[in-house]
Amino acid sequence: MEKVWVYSQSSYNINEIKNLIKKSDVLDIIKKTDTVCIKPNFVQESRNQDDDWEYVITHPTIIQAVIELVSDILSSHGKIVVADAPMTGSSFSKIISHMPINEWKKCCDDKNIPFEIIDLRDEEWKMADNGVILNRTKLKGDPNGKLLVNLKSSNSEFFDKPKTSQKLYGADYNIEETNNAHNGLDNFYSVSKTVIKADVIINLPKLKTHKKAGITCCLKNMVGINTNKNLLPHHTIGTPKNGGDQFESSSSGTEIESLFTMAAKNFVTKFKVFAPILVPLKKMAILFRGDNKHTLRSGGWYGNDTLWRTILDLNKVMFYSREDGNFSEDKKRYIGIVDAIQAGQGNGPVEPDRIDCGKIICGFNPVAIDCVATKIMHFDYMKIPQLKNAFLIKNYKLIDCQYKDIIVANDDVEKTIEATDFPIIEWRSAFGWENHIE
Repeated sequence: MEKVWVYSQSSYNINEIKNLIKKSDVLDIIKKTDTVCIKPNFVQESRNQDDDWEYVITHPTIIQAVIELVSDILSSHGKIVVADAPMTGSSFSKIISHMPINEWKKCCDDKNIPFEIIDLRDEEWKMADNGVILNRTKLKGDPNGKLLVNLKSSNSEFFDKPKTSQKLYGADYNIEETNNAHNGLDNFYSVSKTVIKADVIINLPKLKTHKKAGITCCLKNMVGINTNKNLLPHHTIGTPKNGGDQFESSSSGTEIESLFTMAAKNFVTKFKVFAPILVPLKKMAILFRGDNKHTLRSGGWYGNDTLWRTILDLNKVMFYSREDGNFSEDKKRYIGIVDAIQAGQGNGPVEPDRIDCGKIICGFNPVAIDCVATKIMHFDYMKIPQLKNAFLIKNYKLIDCQYKDIIVANDDVEKTIEATDFPIIEWRSAFGWENHIE
């Protein structure tokens, strides 16, 4: 059995939010001397094309509420770290400009508790408006370093992926790096040592729809513990006809776009100085085939059979890997607190539209929490690949009960998840998932 608490909360009132979190008792697993890693969703500084951000990233009030509550528990031997790896093309300085960092530091300083905020990425990219990488800046990354973790063979969810001649595609143009990391036997992930060394992870995702994963909540938010995003397979090049999931179906247009863009990206991988030539080429592809809001490309649809494997693998790494690179049989202590007060619908994760959901969701298990979040959205969890497949994991399980055994404490009324009803809010799914998961 897994219990998930759901509270109605219409505003970002810090005292009300703190009282709800305390009411759930989820913070009771924290010990006075623990290093607590708080993992928000810092995906991008704002919604694409405008300055809205409150429904794109975890709201600072949620983070501050957690910091204040945790600092009340810890002694001077404990520590609080806020850490994330945003999208590589995002500006960390702009993201944290939305956050009251000085208040967080003062809260910890007043109680003699060490505090850090860390950008875990290896690089930050400057991007053109259409997503082309123009230049790269090396970052300091995690001060504790990074850990290359290998989920070998059947320990990885990629083990059962049908073997084809199609290539996995990560976050960068260098597909060799991605495919060398996932070669059919090895599955390497470069993850933050700060996260792995922490005694407790507090996951603070923002609830949104997601064009490649259906939804983003607790499970998907763990993508942000990875320091090199090109080791994260996002889709498989091609169409289902030839073993890929980049596009939904085959056509002369998709064949031409796939071959043409990969040839250009392979060229730019070898000769980075020519990266700007991709800007007009991508504009031509959009003119010829349509933009991402109206054309299914890059795995942005319900048939993506790649990204869910990455998501579940990273959650295994978070729960079971240790700083020596080995895996433990015991799970790391974990708390999930979902910011679903202002949430994101439509073309998430970075171009959603605001939806006022008015919920805070708390629990100890990311699969159970995400199932409850999916029910709040009135989506079918069996059509969200990372949820459906989470219950089928054989090695390094993420949940030990079945869907029907999840208990929901919804504003103090406890029922099974199947017996729990939530008010119908018309959530709009991402373009490639419309009329499939509702």
